[in-house]
Amino acid sequence: MMNGWIWIAVGLALAALELALPGWFFLGAAIAVGLMGLALLVGLWTGGLPLALVVTAVLTGAIWLALRRIFGTSRGEVRRWTRDINDN
Repeated sequence: MMNGWIWIAVGLALAALELALPGWFFLGAAIAVGLMGLALLVGLWTGGLPLALVVTAVLTGAIWLALRRIFGTSRGEVRRWTRDINDN
């Protein structure tokens, strides 16, 4: 399971899944898995599978937060107002 090509193939599958179910999570996971696959191919990652899964999960969360900050919320999401324009 520590073959980099398998990780890259899974990353491409997650990117395709993002097209069907948009929400930035699958794209974040695809980028994180792809980066781990590249690290395995280049030889930068020498840790085992459990640590690779933990690092990929942390990267997924960080990339998801970055994507949400960069691209914002979608138009269909409800926006909460915390301040009224008439309050002084």
